[in-house]
Amino acid sequence: MAQGKKYLAALEKCGSVEVTHSLKDAVALIKGLDTSKFDETMEIHVKTGCDPKHADQIVRSTIILPNGTGKSVSVAVFTDEEDKAAEAKKAGADIIGSDDLIAEVTKGNINFDIALATPAYMRNLAKVARVLGPKGLMPSPKAGTVTANVGQAVEELKKGKIEFKTDKTGIVHSIFGKKSFSAENLEANLTALINAIKEARPTGVKGTYIQKITVTSTMAPSVTLDLSEVL
Repeated sequence: MAQGKKYLAALEKCGSVEVTHSLKDAVALIKGLDTSKFDETMEIHVKTGCDPKHADQIVRSTIILPNGTGKSVSVAVFTDEEDKAAEAKKAGADIIGSDDLIAEVTKGNINFDIALATPAYMRNLAKVARVLGPKGLMPSPKAGTVTANVGQAVEELKKGKIEFKTDKTGIVHSIFGKKSFSAENLEANLTALINAIKEARPTGVKGTYIQKITVTSTMAPSVTLDLSEVL
């Protein structure tokens, strides 16, 4: 596919992905690129030595980014407990329901970005697992989206809590803010996220865990980080 003039100009500034940059320089470089007219999302891609075919080599954890994601998320809470529903509403949940919400999901009316559920209500979600699962919306204890502390969970998600995990090739893809963030805030988010990925090293991984880290924005070329510095 032919690339636009802005992308090609950005590619020339970034240079080869074989050239490594400090975290600070990489953020500054991407922020300085004129690649679009909208506020692009900043992304990180981490190649690991994990083989996700093995259960003890799967990376999966969560983090509340120090400066948020810059993205407003809509949170739905599945519960039939009145006190939990009230707790979720007070914390700022956008949608709260039980069987009525399941009925809407069944019809294909999914108007939320993240779904939470109380432990006691999880059995009811089996009815819509085939709908929510493929969209990555099925609540999970590992992701912290099945919890009795729904108020706290909603607040954390609204503040910028995200989940990261390896894909089927062993790569972790995540976001760490918006291009409009200050360089300092992006650096803080990126540092926190890299540290969280380091700490989430699976027990079954042998050899080099983190093999390569690249950062980019929605419309920009990738920039490779200097592992000796960031690790």
